[in-house]
Amino acid sequence: MSANALPKEARVIVLNAADNVAVARDAIGDGNRVGVGDVVATGDIPRGHKVAIRPIAEGEAIIKYGQVIGFATRPILPGEHVHLQNLAMRDSNVAHEFCADARPTPLLPEGERRTFMGFRRPNGTVGTRNYIGIVSSVNCSATVAKATADYFNRGGGLKNHPNVDGVVALTHGGGCAINTAAEGYRYLVRTLSGYARNPNFGGILMIGLGCETNQIEMLLERSGLSEGPFLRTMTIQRMGGTRKSIEAATAAINDMLDAVNAVQRTEQPLSGLTLALQCGGSDGYSGISANPALGYAADLLVRHGGTAVLSETPEIYGAEHLLTRRATSPEVARKLMERIEWWRQYTAKNEAELNNNPSHGNKAGGLTTILEKSLGAVAKGGTMPLEAVYEYAEQIDRTGFVFMDTPGYDPVAVTGQVAGGCNIICFTTGRGSVSGFKPAPCIKIATNTTMYEHMQEDMDINCGGIVTGDDTIEAAGERIFEKIIAVASGERSLSETFDYGDNEFVPWPLGAVT
Repeated sequence: MSANALPKEARVIVLNAADNVAVARDAIGDGNRVGVGDVVATGDIPRGHKVAIRPIAEGEAIIKYGQVIGFATRPILPGEHVHLQNLAMRDSNVAHEFCADARPTPLLPEGERRTFMGFRRPNGTVGTRNYIGIVSSVNCSATVAKATADYFNRGGGLKNHPNVDGVVALTHGGGCAINTAAEGYRYLVRTLSGYARNPNFGGILMIGLGCETNQIEMLLERSGLSEGPFLRTMTIQRMGGTRKSIEAATAAINDMLDAVNAVQRTEQPLSGLTLALQCGGSDGYSGISANPALGYAADLLVRHGGTAVLSETPEIYGAEHLLTRRATSPEVARKLMERIEWWRQYTAKNEAELNNNPSHGNKAGGLTTILEKSLGAVAKGGTMPLEAVYEYAEQIDRTGFVFMDTPGYDPVAVTGQVAGGCNIICFTTGRGSVSGFKPAPCIKIATNTTMYEHMQEDMDINCGGIVTGDDTIEAAGERIFEKIIAVASGERSLSETFDYGDNEFVPWPLGAVT
């Protein structure tokens, strides 16, 4: 797939010789040639949207990326706008060839691998940031957690501790009225304990109310965690109320501050990086520019010994066969298919369907079906072998390219990845997603120049030149790779410059609340 398949002068991008649609580089007015043969637009084609480049019969497959993205609901003439009015989805029924493209991960010789400046923790993991975290066991302790964090972040509590990036209050809406034997509780425990383990935290304070279902002692026991100088716990009821709890929490963090501040960045191998791959607010250019460029950067990271984590299971639906071919074993491929089947059952049980995704904004940007969105989204995963598949918020214990099962909703997906150990995030967007995700720095990557220029204060990298033919996937991927190393070494992403990222901790709220 290449944005340079046609000359720069062409009005559209043809992604594969087998395609019967092309993507408009910019808006094409009615009656204008599209740049493929003698095809003339028979109506206005918005930028990023699809135009038919040959006749398509009713019921015929519509092909983009050389893959089926849906079926024509009526005859479509060359030059017609192809979108919701004439394209519909059927259930994905692609063939799965397990491990057909499996090969050893092509690691570079150790002497040629890049390094970064990170915070090595006592357990051998490496942080890209040096925060202190306050983990709420239940929503009832959120007010105390936030008030304590505000004292340090905005009330002068970090004075004389310049090497501490901040205090993050990890608050959420759950923790009680939940079945401790249910899947949702397991996910919550894995998420909270995963954040407590994330190497971007130099210290953790867990705060509970005291009477909640999600008891801190039980959480620690189930997670194999134990209290110590850099993992403290307390409950509001035991302390005697909110004011006394805020005072005690402040004192507990003050006890950690000098030691956390004393930790310095040192040169570390890129095997210390675990990169979360994300896209949100996608558009018709996502699978053409930013996503494949990020995939190229992810491949580079893996070759240097690092780990890249793809997620958002509903957004690989219809493209999962491209991943099972890369699985390093049939067991890895089967685990991915088991998660796809779980999602089929989950959406059916909740009277939904996987094609509820794309969102309104995705459709306005030119995406029509989840099959089309998935084929573009999976490009973030590059080309490396698939080493492992993880359930939500499981600890990532393999290097290389891996997959984590998460929803497509970005804050929930990233929360699972960071809980699994991701210490840096690359987030592609076409419509303009603006989230930050403390404690992990987030690099925003624009798919098109129009949005990049309009929202330049929020976008770290522009891949729009791939769409216009002025840039290449390879060159953009190299820039992303260099940005990953720079930000991992302490350079601030734009979301960090504006201190965003305190509100995106969203554990997956799965299951009944009683």
